[in-house]
Amino acid sequence: MAESASKGKKLVIVESPAKAKTIKKILGSDFEVKASVGHIRDLQKGWGKQSFGIDIENGYKPNYKVIKGKEKTVNELKKAAGEAAEVYLAPDPDREGEAIAWHLKEIMELSDEQAKRITYQAITKKAVLDAVAHPSSINMDLVNAQQGRRVLDRLVGFSLSPFLWKKVAKNLSAGRVQSVAVRIVVDREREIAAFVPEEFWRITAKVHPDGKKKDLFEAQLVEWKGEKFALGTPSASTEESAKEISDILNKADFSVESVKSKEAKSRLMPPFITSTLQQAASTNLRFGTSRTMSVAQKLYEGIELGDGNPVGLITYMRTDSTRVAPEGIEEVRNYISANYDKEYLPEKPNSFGKSEGAQDAHEAIRPTSVEHTPEKVKPYLSAEQYKLYELIWRRFVASQMNPARYLTTTVRIKADEGILEAKGRVTVFDGYTVLMPEAPKKEGEEEKDKKNQKLPVLNEADPLDLKELDTVQHFTKPPSRYSEASLVRALEKEGIGRPSTYAPIIKTIRERGYVRLEKRAFHATELGMAVNDMLVNNFSDIMALKFTADMEQNLDKVEHGKVDWVQLIDEFYKPFSQAVEKATEEAEALKNREWTGDEVCPQCGGKLVVRYSMNGAFLGCSNYPDCKGLIPMPGENDGEEEGEALDVSCPSCGKPMVKKKSRYGKEFLACTGYPDCKTTLSLDKDGKPVELPKIERDCDKCGKPMEVKMGRRGPFLACSDYPACKNTLPLDKEGKVIELPKIEGEVCDKCGGEMVVKMSRRGPFMSCSNYPKCRNAKPLPKKEGEEDEKESKKS
Repeated sequence: MAESASKGKKLVIVESPAKAKTIKKILGSDFEVKASVGHIRDLQKGWGKQSFGIDIENGYKPNYKVIKGKEKTVNELKKAAGEAAEVYLAPDPDREGEAIAWHLKEIMELSDEQAKRITYQAITKKAVLDAVAHPSSINMDLVNAQQGRRVLDRLVGFSLSPFLWKKVAKNLSAGRVQSVAVRIVVDREREIAAFVPEEFWRITAKVHPDGKKKDLFEAQLVEWKGEKFALGTPSASTEESAKEISDILNKADFSVESVKSKEAKSRLMPPFITSTLQQAASTNLRFGTSRTMSVAQKLYEGIELGDGNPVGLITYMRTDSTRVAPEGIEEVRNYISANYDKEYLPEKPNSFGKSEGAQDAHEAIRPTSVEHTPEKVKPYLSAEQYKLYELIWRRFVASQMNPARYLTTTVRIKADEGILEAKGRVTVFDGYTVLMPEAPKKEGEEEKDKKNQKLPVLNEADPLDLKELDTVQHFTKPPSRYSEASLVRALEKEGIGRPSTYAPIIKTIRERGYVRLEKRAFHATELGMAVNDMLVNNFSDIMALKFTADMEQNLDKVEHGKVDWVQLIDEFYKPFSQAVEKATEEAEALKNREWTGDEVCPQCGGKLVVRYSMNGAFLGCSNYPDCKGLIPMPGENDGEEEGEALDVSCPSCGKPMVKKKSRYGKEFLACTGYPDCKTTLSLDKDGKPVELPKIERDCDKCGKPMEVKMGRRGPFLACSDYPACKNTLPLDKEGKVIELPKIEGEVCDKCGGEMVVKMSRRGPFMSCSNYPKCRNAKPLPKKEGEEDEKESKKS
């Protein structure tokens, strides 16, 4: 924290230090700007009835407590507020931001008049100065919507998680929204498992006009003997039928039956909202949802553009509205007019309707100024910041351009008793596709005009020559697994979660081990399916997608002052708590379910049973505890889970690094060049990579090079020939080797193994080299004269 605000200065409090720095530059020396660094209070935790941190009997009153580690920040903010002439509370303009502002007001004991609430859609000089000039009071409807959500999530999570501990495994967790998201993935997993492929055949002809071999194009058989030739029809269902038709067509005369052309337009492309930004970044940039929001946050909070003054490059990035402020529309239309031909600019601004369920509290995600073109700001951005900003900038400018126009042509071709169709498309005007490709088709939508081939000039009755006829067998495919992009789309479609929660939902279900991401597709784990089944079977209401969506809508109504949050919680909690009590008594625990696969215990050959832990499902011997054999769950370790890509380069080879999780749940960075490069980096408590010191030293036991490794207590030096040689040396806080005393001839008095010197927090000691089989440890032997010296000091 900076020094306390000087007497008479105006104090502005925001969430993040980065935002504080940007706003300080805008407001100047008359203002002191400080950061709360996120939330400062949360529901307290306790035991028994106090564990929820909610006084259920007294109107669900939340019991708030300063978050551990935030005491110093709170004290500094209190002191600064006491010395300030005016206090402006400036967290983000949403439920969470309003709640942070309210908690700041409460903990600093500010009156309603003293607590001046300011909000802005973008961190620009104009927006911030306008906000300071027109402060408002804290919106308690927004605060109550956040409180309602927080209390509801605590009641559900702290009720269902202990239930799972008893019925499945210890330390598992469940949540009001996360569990429903897991259900969506599990349901898709089972759809795929139950899918039965259906055979069908396609017949494609390569033809050209008589005497014009260069004008070759493709046509597909669509009718045979007056009936459709497609999936599900008898003629296209078997090889026998398809080959019979193919033989007839090979001998047939081909001629044009009809030619129809029409002009079509591409769909208008609205500016990004949170969900579509996450989807586009996943599809185009291979960014995960958390990475997308992290990079967008930095673009929003401010980037220094060479003059030393940081500026917010994009508007607020948590929104469900495609609405754009009038000044944004005016600026982008002026930019298009100045930089593109006049036909690219529509007569009137493009507008996009409000989607169902949208709160419409903030405008769309757009550049704060289109004059900040990607090329102009590129020198000041990291690689990932530039990629995301360019995507946002191009999408916004494209949203106010005219659509592309195409001439689409359908040619029907007669051959014996069959009709073939050829489709072609020619671009008449490229429109907004000069900046952005056409919007991808939604999942499940028929892909029309898939082959946009260029067709030759054709007229009715023109003869055609057949060059080649392909008869190919196909099978229907199972539903696609969810990617991060399509899972966000599904959550949005079902009304589950809100713009601020999509990324945390996906992050949580991955961290819990309920789903894994493999080849950019989500797979439900055995643990995820077990937890889902236990919850669905016992809490069908709360696990229903519609229930979760309805609750989100009710929380929206709280935000608009139409529903009382306490009444909403009460109507939910009373029947829910009864359901928890009933399920706790009656539900059968998922313990020792017999494994039906071919695997047997690797130690005794006995049958295996399915077991669960917080780290996932595994197979254990049915003869436990007499036999402790176990193996990983088959099928869940075949493909390594993909890590989250970060803007960090490998210090060894320069390739990108990704965030991964160890078998014990600890996150670390791994090089994408694995197995050629096996470099890893540990992460500190803030999730930042820990740079390990570089030390060149040979092992004094075997002569092999030693390597710096990261342990639970920090970095240390280890022999590269591990496990053949287990020699290690400790490092101090500056990364220098701590030379341990040498001992010779010391033998373990328990197993006869060699004793070696180790380092603990209290200093060096002797330990058996056969650890962990033998855990014998002793103090170092006293040096000659050392005992006499101690005795003389005592006397």
